[in-house]
Amino acid sequence: MSYDRLSELRTRRNNIRRYRRLLETELTDLERNFIERRLAEEHAAFDRLTASAFPMSFKMPADPAAATHAER
Repeated sequence: MSYDRLSELRTRRNNIRRYRRLLETELTDLERNFIERRLAEEHAAFDRLTASAFPMSFKMPADPAAATHAER
């Protein structure tokens, strides 16, 4: 993964934290709606970046004991 991509992931993560902190303060309805919209946009961008940066996904079994018995 390139330095640029890591930097963008870090920036998105920091933005998400900042928006969450702002939502804990007193805001007008207009401000709250704006921040909630921006938070959703940042989450979506972060998810897209992580999906492209880490394309492999592993599915965990719902019941680890069942997976152990199935392997035998």
